[in-house]
Amino acid sequence: MINYSIAIMSCKPGTKKTEQTYSTKAYGTAQIHEVLDLDAFCKHIADHNSPFSKGTVKGILTDAVACLREQLLAGNKVVLGDLGSFHVELACEGADTTDEFNAQKIKDVNVRWTPGLEFKNLRSVAEFNLVPSRKAQADAIEVIRNEETIQGLE
Repeated sequence: MINYSIAIMSCKPGTKKTEQTYSTKAYGTAQIHEVLDLDAFCKHIADHNSPFSKGTVKGILTDAVACLREQLLAGNKVVLGDLGSFHVELACEGADTTDEFNAQKIKDVNVRWTPGLEFKNLRSVAEFNLVPSRKAQADAIEVIRNEETIQGLE
């Protein structure tokens, strides 16, 4: 179940505001239920009938990350089956001519993930649950904790 809340924004989520203005609209924003660190994720994998322990899974994933990084820095694209593929894209400062362009114009190396089949169409199988925004939740908790608000409820 994917929890989401509704936010009013003047720009699509995940985009930067530019000279082009967007009309203000309501957008759904995903609410993270739980953050799994590497240990928790490895335990989750190990608990799903894996013949490998959490430590073995963690070692494999740790080595996989190091190897993936190595291959990307070598200019390779890595395809990991249903997980998808990884490659690099360059963020550059433009030059007026090809003669003026050099490696100093490269400002960042971004890793791009292209989803594999298991991730291509999550929308078709996802279930959604509308929940209050984090701010609305915090406001409600503050009201609950305010002694003046709960007087007479004893």
